[in-house]
Amino acid sequence: MIAIVDYGVGNLRSVENAFTHIGESVCTTSDPEILLQADGVVLPGVGAFGDAMQQLKIRNLIHPIKQYAKDGRPLLGICLGMQMLFEMSEEHGEHVGLGLLSGHVTKMQGHYKIPHVGWNQLQMKQEHAVGKGVSTGDYVYFVHSYYVVPSNPQVVLASTDYHQAIPAIVVQNRIFGMQFHPERSSTTGLQLLKNFAQYSATLDRR
Repeated sequence: MIAIVDYGVGNLRSVENAFTHIGESVCTTSDPEILLQADGVVLPGVGAFGDAMQQLKIRNLIHPIKQYAKDGRPLLGICLGMQMLFEMSEEHGEHVGLGLLSGHVTKMQGHYKIPHVGWNQLQMKQEHAVGKGVSTGDYVYFVHSYYVVPSNPQVVLASTDYHQAIPAIVVQNRIFGMQFHPERSSTTGLQLLKNFAQYSATLDRR
């Protein structure tokens, strides 16, 4: 079963519907016990970084999420959820993240349209089971004004080019992040979610 973290922030229904569409068992919950029993956990998110972290804190979800990742269980952050996996964000002041991945979140700056909204191509950097069936040139859907700067560039599984190289998919051990919205990214996004679910289901949970 895939568990989607419900902390009052994010497009929960569309993520849930995407997993249901591809035939995966899924539930949306704020119950730490259910999260800790899931094969894989998804942390979605839209809005502001600081507000989202505050909502996790209010619901006592920060420790369970960190424990889940510490136990080597598959965790996927989507959009803002990916950014929250990192140590800190500069969005509206400095805010501490979950610190599961090393690096920070910074604002796009330049003489181009911000936020970045629309379809952009992936550039695959390395192979991983979660990227199975997805190739350089495939399009996914982005909505964001901030992006992650990982301390270790080797965690970038795929990037996209929006006036600069933007990390699009990151992976370290069993922690994953997707800056775009896979649930809104047609067949490519559904393939990535299917890959994550299948990868999660095949792991030894002991």
